[in-house]
Amino acid sequence: KMYENKILINLYVVSMDKNFEIFVPVNEKVGNITNLLSKTLFYNLGSNKKNTFLNAMNGNMYRNNDLIRNTDIKNGTKLLLI
Repeated sequence: KMYENKILINLYVVSMDKNFEIFVPVNEKVGNITNLLSKTLFYNLGSNKKNTFLNAMNGNMYRNNDLIRNTDIKNGTKLLLI
């Protein structure tokens, strides 16, 4: 199956006031995903600040070295990119 190693998250980007639905790999580190998303979304802003995920449903923040599969991030989780 194409999506068996991925989950669908609902991502809200605070600085852009926009929502995105994005498939993320469960075997990837939070920091790698937030870096990739930041570079993709903010490429024209030249921002090099470190971003992280904040779980909009329970307030959890995640460390960059956490693997997605080892967190409480599941299909449909609403995350803020801050």
